Amino acid sequence: MFSRKWLLTTLLVFLGTAVCIRLGIWQLDRLEQRRAFNAQVASMRALPPLDLNAETAASLETMEWRAVTVTGEYDFANQVALRNQYHNSQYGYHLLTPLHFDGETVLVDRGWIPADGNSAPADWRKYDEPGAVTVTGQIRLGQGKPAFGGVADALPADGSPLWMWNNADIERMALQMPYPILKVYIQPNVDPADETPPIPYQPEVELTEGPHFGYALQWFTFAAILFGGYPFFLRKQEE
Repeated sequence: MFSRKWLLTTLLVFLGTAVCIRLGIWQLDRLEQRRAFNAQVASMRALPPLDLNAETAASLETMEWRAVTVTGEYDFANQVALRNQYHNSQYGYHLLTPLHFDGETVLVDRGWIPADGNSAPADWRKYDEPGAVTVTGQIRLGQGKPAFGGVADALPADGSPLWMWNNADIERMALQMPYPILKVYIQPNVDPADETPPIPYQPEVELTEGPHFGYALQWFTFAAILFGGYPFFLRKQEE
C-alpha cells in the first residue's frame, strides 16, 4: 500500500475518503440547521399575533415568522424598491415602505409592482395608501448578499439614498433613513383575490428535514467503499 508503486494512489484514496467524510459531516450540519429553522418557524407560528401597538418590540429579531399586526401611517417619501421580483412570471419590484406607529418605524414589504413604468421613486407614488392603515403579516429578518451569488448593495458615496436594492438588507437601509427603524420588516398576508399592485407576497415554507440525512449516508457510504475496498483492489492487482 505504501510502496513506491502505490504511494500516490494510496494518498489519493486517503484524500478522497477524507473529502467524502467531510461532505457527510457537512450534510449533517445542514440537517441540524434545517431542524433549528423548522423549530423556530413552528414555535413562532404557535404564538398569537403580536400587536406592535400594544406590546414591546425589544426582541423582534428573535421572532422571525411570528404573526404580527400594526396600525400606523406610511412614509412614501423614503420607500425603496427590491429588484428581481416576479409575479406570475412577470418581472418587477417589491416596495418596502416605512410605517410610522407610536413613535416607532418599521419597514413593510407592501408587495410586487411591475417594472414597466416604475423605474423611479416618483413612479411609485401612484401606489400610495394615505392615512392610517392596519398591516397584518409576519415578522421577517433582513438579508444581505447571499453567501453564493447575488450582488451586494452599497450606499452611494455622495450620501444620496439608494432607491433600488438587490437585497432586503434592513441594516443598510436603516443607514439612509432620516429616523431610526426596527431591525426587522413585515411581510403582509396574501389575499388570493387581490391582483392590484402592490401585491403582497408570502414565501412557501416547507417544514421538512429535506434530503440532508440521505445525502450524509451516501457520502459516508462512499468513504467506506473507497477506504475499505482499496486493500482488496491492491490484493487483486498483486495476484
